[in-house]
Amino acid sequence: MSETRTRSPLTTHSTTIRVRYPECDPMGVAHHAAYPIWLEIGRTEMLRASGGNYRDLEAAGVFLAVVRLEVRYRRPARYDDELRLETDLLVAGPVKIEHAYRLFRGDELLAEGATTLACLDRDGRARVLPESLVLG
Repeated sequence: MSETRTRSPLTTHSTTIRVRYPECDPMGVAHHAAYPIWLEIGRTEMLRASGGNYRDLEAAGVFLAVVRLEVRYRRPARYDDELRLETDLLVAGPVKIEHAYRLFRGDELLAEGATTLACLDRDGRARVLPESLVLG
């Protein structure tokens, strides 16, 4: 993830997430499996903020598949914490999208992440990203 942190983002989006009870272990600590879901929320809300949505992309035969996922856990999130997820769009085109993520509780960094998405057609073959998703 050090490489992704050194790149300048094309755009950044911030989303608030509340840690829900079913995402936690019996001690109230968020389970590691919740974090990739939160990263998906960050990507979805970034797309929505730019005027798009996954439903319309998929209806048009455009599918974005996660081909790489990294999460570095620094501090635990806990039940009912209000978190801020910052999602950076690093690369958009020609057939992949890369994001970097930072998850905070207040000013405290809890986790960092990175994903690469491949753009696929209905048959699962790589395809060029639609113009609406290509930035920079």
